[in-house]
Amino acid sequence: MNQSKQGLLVLFPKFEPGLVLDAMKKSPATVYCAVPPIYERTALAAKEKGISLRSCKYCISGAMNLPDHVVELWESVSGGLLVEGYGMTESSPVALGNPFHASRRTGTIGVPFPSTLMKVVDLDDSNVEVPLGQPGELLLKGPQVFQGYWNNPEETAKTLLPNGWLRTGDIVSVDEDGFTTIVDRAKELIITGGFNVSPSEVEAVLRLHPGVSDAAVIGRPLERGGEMVVAAIELTAGATLDEDALRAHCREHLAAYKIPRRIVQIENTPRSMLGKVLRKQVREQVLPLL
Repeated sequence: MNQSKQGLLVLFPKFEPGLVLDAMKKSPATVYCAVPPIYERTALAAKEKGISLRSCKYCISGAMNLPDHVVELWESVSGGLLVEGYGMTESSPVALGNPFHASRRTGTIGVPFPSTLMKVVDLDDSNVEVPLGQPGELLLKGPQVFQGYWNNPEETAKTLLPNGWLRTGDIVSVDEDGFTTIVDRAKELIITGGFNVSPSEVEAVLRLHPGVSDAAVIGRPLERGGEMVVAAIELTAGATLDEDALRAHCREHLAAYKIPRRIVQIENTPRSMLGKVLRKQVREQVLPLL
């Protein structure tokens, strides 16, 4: 007689490393789904308390960029694979993912799931696909794509094209092997001097500086049109703000038009419960100071 396999799902009222690790001792997890900051905090707490995470074989990250150092830390502690995927509420929610295999590509959101179609289109014309390797808006189509927003035909028309393609609002690029990388959110791009600037790209460069613990990049509207690139940073303990030094650091990694014209210090970078930088709140906090 065949016996069906059963799984145990453990839920938590909120994330606390202690709660998770206590549950791991009672019911060792095989699958662990979280965002990068949670993986990092769980791994560090497990190392500190000497608790094994070796049962965690299939670990999926989403909602934000998965840094290499988090992957290395988690896999050194768990011995399992940590891969990144992508989805949104309107795609129920999974659409792309990396394989649980050596062929996974860290830093990408992987490839489309079965029965899922995708294409990358021009930001100004969704009927025009961009060349391979060039950034554009990600469109999705498949059985998991929603049918529209309840009683909101206007928003539905903006998001769901007549031929069934879902506009994600995310800017991506696809490499020659078909792996997709998120560049940024279309709505959060900064337009300066006619060029598009990805806030995430500038933030990643700023965080490489030893004196910066966190960063959020926004655009300040200019009277003559366009925007100025502005960075709000948190400094590491003992560091002082040196705008010229930070701009020199950025110059080593970025094109001139991407370098922040203004850099201000803040105490706590606003983030969502999932760890995403809340750039709207950063903008409300920083722009009145400029």
